[in-house]
Amino acid sequence: QVQLVESGGGLVQAGGSLRLSCAASGSIFSINAMGWYRQAPGKQRESVASVTGGGTTAYADSVKGRFTISRDNAKNTVYLQMNSLEPEDTAVYYCNVQAKTTSWGNVRNYWGQGTQVTVSS
Repeated sequence: QVQLVESGGGLVQAGGSLRLSCAASGSIFSINAMGWYRQAPGKQRESVASVTGGGTTAYADSVKGRFTISRDNAKNTVYLQMNSLEPEDTAVYYCNVQAKTTSWGNVRNYWGQGTQVTVSS
């Protein structure tokens, strides 16, 4: 199995910054894409940013130019640098990792436990 541990959430004023981290551990053979999702109260979970194994990134339109996703393959860790935060960014942020636990197995989705990000106006 693969375990994901997130950190870095918190309370910040509008215009501030936070950096989220998500470290994957366990029986990891390989990791493909890594990404961040968020879910605000009363809303569906949405993709925020993703990065492929080759380093290609993608962002939701609402965060382009403000958020930056990166990964450290040696540490099996993905980061989300969030700048110019807005109250609309308030949500629980979830880490997502697509990984294989064996060379012959299928790629599976794994989720972190979520970390709260609250942006005050």
